[in-house]
Amino acid sequence: MTSDTESGNRPLRADAERNRARIVEAARVVFAEHGIAASLDDVARAAGVGIGTLYRRFPTKETLLSAVFDQVVTEITDLIDGYAADPDPLAGLIGLVTDVLERQSGDRGVFEICTKADFGHLDRIAEHYTPAVEGLVTRAKAAGLVRADLTGTDIAPVIVMLSAVGIATRRADPGLWRRYLALVFDGIRAPGTSELPPNRVSHTALMEAISSARL
Repeated sequence: MTSDTESGNRPLRADAERNRARIVEAARVVFAEHGIAASLDDVARAAGVGIGTLYRRFPTKETLLSAVFDQVVTEITDLIDGYAADPDPLAGLIGLVTDVLERQSGDRGVFEICTKADFGHLDRIAEHYTPAVEGLVTRAKAAGLVRADLTGTDIAPVIVMLSAVGIATRRADPGLWRRYLALVFDGIRAPGTSELPPNRVSHTALMEAISSARL
């Protein structure tokens, strides 16, 4: 991943650091609209810099993606850790899912970052997400707040499904996904009225399947 130093480990000049920050911010805006397949020319134009300046800071698209990924992953893991500590486990679970959906549903870049394993960053998210969600679900079940057959593995598909709804409807109705989130959580709360079919995949296998799918 590109650091805040030149290749010779010299600190970036203030103007160079400003350019770097502008490029990363512009990349996030461009990727939010067009996904991570957007061109570097589009990013340079949005940042107000020449393509040569962009390439001096980020010699390849992968180095720019890594810088963007690092920001997004840090933001996601910080919010996960915050909700994991909520004394009300159901409120923490609802808050976590809602916050992640708010970030992903209108931002194709964040959605693709959180569902694609190409750049090896999903392990960082999983290190925080998996114990946080398992802990919240376990505590919510113990308190009788959610249906007894709910598992932590059930939550990731909900996020992926509703993020896809949000991406598809972000212009027609940007908040439509919230309607379906309310329906989902009504089904999650205790008591569950319909017996769930068995879940035969581990969380790891599920995330591998999601990250390799063409969503």
